[in-house]
Amino acid sequence: MNARTEIERAVRAAAPHALVETVRDALAIAYDARSVQLLLADYGMTVLKPVGAAPEHEGVLSMHNSPQGRAFGSQRPHEVPAGDGGQVDHHLPVTVRGERLGILSVRLPADAVTPQTMDELAHVADLLGHEIVVAERDTDHYRRARRVNRLTLAAEMQWQLLPARAFTAAEYAIGAQLEPAYAIHGDNFDWAADGDQLTVSVTNGWGEGIQASLLTNLAVNALRNARRAGIGIADQAALADQALYEQHRGSAHVSTLLLRFDLATGRIGAVDAGSPQLWRLRGRTVARVELDAQLPLGMFEESQYVVQNLQALPGDRLLLVSDGVYDTLSPHGEAYVERGLARVILATRLLPAASVPGAVLRELADYRDADTLDDALVVCIDWFGRQGSEG
Repeated sequence: MNARTEIERAVRAAAPHALVETVRDALAIAYDARSVQLLLADYGMTVLKPVGAAPEHEGVLSMHNSPQGRAFGSQRPHEVPAGDGGQVDHHLPVTVRGERLGILSVRLPADAVTPQTMDELAHVADLLGHEIVVAERDTDHYRRARRVNRLTLAAEMQWQLLPARAFTAAEYAIGAQLEPAYAIHGDNFDWAADGDQLTVSVTNGWGEGIQASLLTNLAVNALRNARRAGIGIADQAALADQALYEQHRGSAHVSTLLLRFDLATGRIGAVDAGSPQLWRLRGRTVARVELDAQLPLGMFEESQYVVQNLQALPGDRLLLVSDGVYDTLSPHGEAYVERGLARVILATRLLPAASVPGAVLRELADYRDADTLDDALVVCIDWFGRQGSEG
């Protein structure tokens, strides 16, 4: 049995909380690894935090000015010499279907490194990522490791509700991020795909704190329930609207933007039920996509919703942004939507979809020049289209 098979068997048999220790022992035996460390991206996507580090902030590394951060940002292995002992640190991205989880750092003797070894280490990093995603059903070990601060209860509820922060398929790539990551209230994003369609939603529960989070939880689960029954997005909105109205009788509501992509053609159905905005970068032209404004979910009894049709072209980039982005004011009172939003969309055009939301939110933080309690959400969708399709 070769080393790769032995490692796979050991990792798949490991206890959910013991994946890193199992990989460390296996790499020491198979490749004479001198040290093995897993670093996970924190909720704010600003630092990489070692799994198992103690005390709380020991070994935390910047995502923007460290060798591990460079590997994370480029999504390519990065190598640096490790002291005077003829050893090399290899930093390998741990990524699952476009979701950037962190970095696996492995220190090896320099003379032990071959192209085959690097290929096998990349496979181990990929395997570890998939096993972490599965293990999180049964342990809090990795979720705890992602925290550099305590999450508020509302934020805990929101992160538990979210899908991955990035996903890549043949026809599209998605990236998303929420701020303030450790104190988010009611903003949320969701997506799901099958062989023919991709559905994306952005929601914003009215109010603050637990109230907003509870509203969003009800809305997102109502939308998912309808979506999983095979219902179109207009009826998804209508059923979620009924669920919210039945619970709150119009005293609370949720703003929602729903998109459904036909993967074969690039045709998009859209339902705009509230405040989130849709922007498009086509070539070097940035413009807001004007949608027919409809009632937020839960405002009135038995609201009806209508689908608006759009067309995505290969190379298009779509951004869905919440009011916490476009309504943010500069110290001089200028709303970000007036000039800043189009400028940052164009400035980040060369970044992959997974990196765009974080870049936009960092620029937004500098623009407002002050802390804010309002949620800010960005979802980026790069549309590649299906080879040979009409879209």
